Amino acid sequence: MTSRNGRQWRQHAIGEFILTQGSGTAADLAERFKVSLMTIHRDLDELERQGLVRRFRGGVTAQRSGVFESSIAYRRKSMQAEKNAIAEKAVELVEPGMSIMLDDSTTALALAGRLEKITPLTVVTNFLDGLNLLSTVRGIRLVALGGDYDALHNSFLGVSCVNDIADIRVDLCFVSTSAVSGGRAYHQEPHIVLIKRAMLQSAERNVLLVDHSKLGRIALHKVALLTDFERVITDDGAPPDALADLDHHKVAYDVAVR
Repeated sequence: MTSRNGRQWRQHAIGEFILTQGSGTAADLAERFKVSLMTIHRDLDELERQGLVRRFRGGVTAQRSGVFESSIAYRRKSMQAEKNAIAEKAVELVEPGMSIMLDDSTTALALAGRLEKITPLTVVTNFLDGLNLLSTVRGIRLVALGGDYDALHNSFLGVSCVNDIADIRVDLCFVSTSAVSGGRAYHQEPHIVLIKRAMLQSAERNVLLVDHSKLGRIALHKVALLTDFERVITDDGAPPDALADLDHHKVAYDVAVR
């Protein structure tokens, strides 16, 4: 194995470890992979450049915070059972002949994987994973929202995407956010917030898909009031106080059973 191949293998292995564990320290990683701290720091610098992880003093994390979103690679791996249950509940709202819009969330992606039996449909999305998933499904007219490609989210964003959304009107829009608290939905990144807000304005009906780990949390930017949604769909891991908060703000919601 060449030095370059060895470095690439180690960085891939470190990335997989962090994506699985959620976080780690530089010292532990150096011990695990039998390399120096300097080498680990170089590896972590490269993984951060790729958008897979986020550095902090003495360590690294793939988990979101109130300011940073987690990478698409981490989000694909996390809360899979919960997202599948939410998708099963959400698909009940979709009827043949509808036009629907999906954001670039992995929860909406789980819903996209259940649309092939509900055709004909028109599906609009800016998420490259969703476009790839649905591109070969018969009976689905697929509309791709263009814009600037963002590798962290594997989606198309920016002014061009907002303009594309503004020119479309759909029956039903499904979005997810990073945090829900106090009758509001939040997200960490302003350029993502702009896309989600545009999507909500371009739909007759809106549905919020959020697994229980997002309830009772806040992030930097408000996306919308929860009452702007026809309903919120979460999973049965939602704690009683989070559901009580939804009741307090008179939010309609469904709890999907895993």
